[in-house]
Amino acid sequence: MSNLYSFLFGLGLAASIVESPAAEPAIVIHAARWLDVTSGRIQTPATVVVEGGVIKSVGAPKTPSAAEVIDLGDVTLLPGLIDAHTHLTLDFEGDWVNRPVTELPADAALRGARNAARTLEAGFTTVRDVGAPGFADVSLARAIDAGLISGPRVIPSGHAISITGGHCDDTGWAPGILEHGPQAGIADGVDEAIKAVRYQAKHGAKVIKICATAGVLSAGSTVGAQQLSLEEITVIVQDAARHGLKVAAHAHGTAGILSAVRGGVASVEHGSMLDDEAIALMKDKGTYLVPTAYLFTRLKPESLPAQMGAKARKLIPLAKDSHRRAIRAGVKIAFGTDAGVYPHGENAKEFAVYVSYGMQPIDAIRTATVNAADLLGLEDRGVIASGKSADLVAVPGDPLNDVRLLERVVFVMKAGIVVKRSKLP
Repeated sequence: MSNLYSFLFGLGLAASIVESPAAEPAIVIHAARWLDVTSGRIQTPATVVVEGGVIKSVGAPKTPSAAEVIDLGDVTLLPGLIDAHTHLTLDFEGDWVNRPVTELPADAALRGARNAARTLEAGFTTVRDVGAPGFADVSLARAIDAGLISGPRVIPSGHAISITGGHCDDTGWAPGILEHGPQAGIADGVDEAIKAVRYQAKHGAKVIKICATAGVLSAGSTVGAQQLSLEEITVIVQDAARHGLKVAAHAHGTAGILSAVRGGVASVEHGSMLDDEAIALMKDKGTYLVPTAYLFTRLKPESLPAQMGAKARKLIPLAKDSHRRAIRAGVKIAFGTDAGVYPHGENAKEFAVYVSYGMQPIDAIRTATVNAADLLGLEDRGVIASGKSADLVAVPGDPLNDVRLLERVVFVMKAGIVVKRSKLP
């Protein structure tokens, strides 16, 4: 090594190897207010010092003299928002029904790049993506982390795990077309379920998504029927835990919800047919509900193929009632939207639905900050505090008075990098 160093020194290259890169200057952000989501109080004024992508101080009287200063004016700073249920690689443009047999995973990943940028611009600096073909969400997450494209941090799931012919299986085609096995998440029985988990983990999944019940946007006339058994769900949860992964369960029907909770999933997605037993069990187990509530106000059954539209008409009123009851009962709620089923970038419209169902604005905001961070196991974000990642958003006015202000994000910082700064209206 010493001979190599001498050779490089003679070429004038050694200094460039041993010299430390210059540290980026600190950033000082001033704003009229900031929201302490833990206490639920608006603090004034806001002075946040960011160094190396991390919050160094909040409200410090002295700030670095050489820092870059960003004065945002009459806005409220909040932690970067977290959406725990997205489909970045999905949208309902064009012939989306036949897309599984006409496109490649690369097409999905490229579509996801566009949608990821829209999601970040809307103030969501972290998302959990729950199901994508051919590990397109894993590729998308890696491209964002490498700085190749703009987007939120993505927690990918790879393929959702489903029974043959289940909600997360590509069905409705002629025999021999898109016949999948455990590698693509289609599993029947305990052994195949374990294999499916291990294959997703091997190829980069950071969460396991299962389809515990039937659903709306798939072939079949039932919408809530249980599909994965309790035994299958239990071994999926156990094997995922060996990889340090949590399990999210798509579940509409009551029986499937109960099995998912008993099997130990971290979250129930949608939760459209909750009864008193399911609500009590979720509270006892500490299972999160990820309601995707705005979806049920936004989805137009008449715009869907006839069979899907009929299922949506049946499900929507049940879901709305279930979500109201869960909020009233104090079930833990984490923010999730199902963005992709409706246009990406509308994610923040979820907040107002929670409030309309009886949640206080601060608790609605907590679903997308401290609650979502807890569900996803992210200790470095979700609050504005020293030592946390510098994920920050700003909105005009006071979101505790009008939660819809979160639909009007004017500033976004992700890991200390400004990705959006708009003029105040």
